[in-house]
Amino acid sequence: MNEHHTTPLELLAPAGNADIGIVAVDHGADAVYIGAPRFSARANAASSMDGIRRLIDHAHLFNARVYMALNTLLNDTEIKDALAIIREAHDAGIDGLIFQDMGLLELDLPPVPLIASTQTHNATAEKVKFLEDLGVSRVILARELSLNEIRDIRRKTTVELESFVHGALCVSYSGQCYMSQAAFGRSGNRGVCAQPCRLPSTLLDGKGKKVIADRHLLSLKDLNLVDHLGDLAEAGITSFKIEGRYKDAAYVKNVTAAYRKALDRIIDSGDLYRRQSSGRVAFTFEPDLDRTFNRGYTRYFLTSPDMPGHQAAMDSPKSMGAAIGTVLQTGKDSFRLSGGPVHNGDGLCFVGSNGTLKGFRADRVENGRIFPNDMTGISTGLRLFRNRDHEFLKQLDRKTADRRIAVTMVFHQTVSDIRLTVTDEDGHSVTACQPVVFEESRNPEKMKAQIHAQLSSTGTTCFHMTDLKIETPSPGFLSLGLLNGLRREALTELTRQRKETHVPKEPGKAADPAPVCPEITLDYRANVLNRFARAFYKKHGAEDVADAFETGPARPGDVLMTTRYCIRRELGACLKQRDSRLKLTPPLTLVQGKRSYGLRFDCDLCRMHVVVE
Repeated sequence: MNEHHTTPLELLAPAGNADIGIVAVDHGADAVYIGAPRFSARANAASSMDGIRRLIDHAHLFNARVYMALNTLLNDTEIKDALAIIREAHDAGIDGLIFQDMGLLELDLPPVPLIASTQTHNATAEKVKFLEDLGVSRVILARELSLNEIRDIRRKTTVELESFVHGALCVSYSGQCYMSQAAFGRSGNRGVCAQPCRLPSTLLDGKGKKVIADRHLLSLKDLNLVDHLGDLAEAGITSFKIEGRYKDAAYVKNVTAAYRKALDRIIDSGDLYRRQSSGRVAFTFEPDLDRTFNRGYTRYFLTSPDMPGHQAAMDSPKSMGAAIGTVLQTGKDSFRLSGGPVHNGDGLCFVGSNGTLKGFRADRVENGRIFPNDMTGISTGLRLFRNRDHEFLKQLDRKTADRRIAVTMVFHQTVSDIRLTVTDEDGHSVTACQPVVFEESRNPEKMKAQIHAQLSSTGTTCFHMTDLKIETPSPGFLSLGLLNGLRREALTELTRQRKETHVPKEPGKAADPAPVCPEITLDYRANVLNRFARAFYKKHGAEDVADAFETGPARPGDVLMTTRYCIRRELGACLKQRDSRLKLTPPLTLVQGKRSYGLRFDCDLCRMHVVVE
């Protein structure tokens, strides 16, 4: 295969901190993204610069990349600190900066590749082309896009395209949600979203009648596109992103391993693609996406909208897990289950009679009977799900992956020294030399076997020997310590060379003349919170630029959320489908506690708007 004519595919994993980022790399990630010390869209997943440096040091050994997320809106007093963080991160060796605030593009940034966050609302070819012409190196696409929409963007642009493939879904177009700010004074665009979309809601029709009460009507299932990676690659995606900077190491291990295997099957099946980073991973467990946190899965709008009733997790915003069986028989303090197996410590759950999720723990399992910590609500015929797999988590708590870079070795002995040349799969080559006076061996063949055994034993290093040539037909006597020292010297030098010769990506180049904004009149959804962002849009042709939503109180009629997900369609009440099973009298209102929101429907575009009443 000629690698110059293949497309590199990147598996991009989350790093809630440096340790989890290292776990992701060890389990096959080609790149990881980690929060900046401040100004990350996941404020509680900020990382220290020392941690980022440690992660970079490990990742670059495998030619993997580290992207830093500094993707919140900034006010005027924060710009200086943000710039200082970016410069320090560039000096540390980050491979890209994920950003949202356009004001950053007006600053004297170091030459780091820029990655437009999905928070910049990248849903059209026109927007992506504008970002490309600004000099952005990569665009993270909106999660709502279909394959045909992605193909259209690819035809009209050349910038790198990144797509989410797994994890939690924001119900609103990212960067365009103001519900948390309006309800709680906590801005999602500032990294402190209160997640009102995960709260229970009641839907009222135009007559004030309750259509559905106390359900999680805006809470979506998790995205799972593991079976569509080939489709995405064909459409033009080269970076496949796993969501989850709030997830623990066990989750990152399992999901990264599952997607590594899936992506490798695509790469190994033909000559179109290649791996973005170096090394192969051997896993000690079989990844299973159903056995770690999930709210149920959806492919969202990728190929066609999921069927009504299949996009939202209305019973609970918590993990439901996979169906495990049905209750066959109940007793005073235990029950029997069809299916399983269930283990001590498993977390099980079911949907109660009121439509809410109720969980319990399997304290003890004996002779097919399950003794839970709480029998309330458990009855014959009840369908159970497992949302905490104790045995699987025990597996993931151990060492579960070994990532190794292939090397070949050539050994040579002269009358005065021994030499070992080691060449890795990327072409890096080092030679270690030790002065040794030749001393004839009593058994040269046995000595050759000993040389082979000692030099090929790469131990706990990141290398795996695939071929060793001993060029000396009759080597002299050499001690085990001498051979081990020669191998250690060579591999230590190769490790140093790999880290020091990591080639950073060149930043993108801005078009000349400067591009013009796709829209020249910008309301609060342009997210302008500082004077630099205002100057940016003015420079690029905007004539009327409103202040960000965060600068003032919500007003009646303000759109708090725009979503492709539609409550009408999910409930089977779509106005475009004549056979809709449910008829709703407009206008519809969504109630959360003492707060109420209007629902407006643009059926021509299949969009729903949540507005201030």
